[in-house]
Amino acid sequence: MGEQRYGEWVAVRRDGFVAELVLDRPKAMNAVSSEMARSIAAACAALAEDRSVRAVVLTSTHERAFCVGADLKERNSFSDAEMLRHRPVSRAAYTGVLELPVPAVAAVHGFALGGGYELALSCDVIVADRTAVLGLPEVSVGVIPGGGGTQLLPRRVGAARAAELIFSARRVPAAEAHALGMVDELVAPGEDRTAALELAGRIAANSPVGLRAAKRALRLGHGLDLPTGLEIEDAGWRTIAFSGDRAEGVAAFNEKRKPEWPGE
Repeated sequence: MGEQRYGEWVAVRRDGFVAELVLDRPKAMNAVSSEMARSIAAACAALAEDRSVRAVVLTSTHERAFCVGADLKERNSFSDAEMLRHRPVSRAAYTGVLELPVPAVAAVHGFALGGGYELALSCDVIVADRTAVLGLPEVSVGVIPGGGGTQLLPRRVGAARAAELIFSARRVPAAEAHALGMVDELVAPGEDRTAALELAGRIAANSPVGLRAAKRALRLGHGLDLPTGLEIEDAGWRTIAFSGDRAEGVAAFNEKRKPEWPGE
């Protein structure tokens, strides 16, 4: 397993076809500063370009927090002009995770608040352990969820429930979050990373061409009318129907063996 650092507080670890994107600013509970945002964006850009990556897992090294959101101590020092300059930097971190072309799984424990929960929302699947506390409390400090929260949360829990959660700024314990659909899988304390990596491993055993095409169809088709969505699905099918992966998958099935994906 290799590790590559992106700045001081972000790392990427590789284990076969799975990449682990690690938030590693423990002294600040992974609060996302300008420097950390740039590092997340850079790491995601590199992962997006790496055709050998089939799945990504977003994890934290802090024992009691996934990520507590924006670095409000840094924000407190910003002038209005600095806030404006910071905005594209901040957005790039969240869109970097959101636009990963391969399936992404968040492994959440402890606090996942504000931008921290938005990083998890930017993933396709969220695995949380029972210590997790999640929420979008931005209105309590005079801002709004700006890392995708107002758009991604209602897609998970519905418009009315998202409104209640965002307007009340309340923190949601893990069991309730799971019941509401804020997270997808609930595991025992300390098991979130292991469970997320196991899921990513199962995902990564599948066709890399198929995974990318399926994710693209899921993302592009969400919220559209059914006929338009089916056209997007058909376009995805056409990208893989004549691929080496499709030929290998069918051959392996008929020969009763594991496929060796060419990835093209």
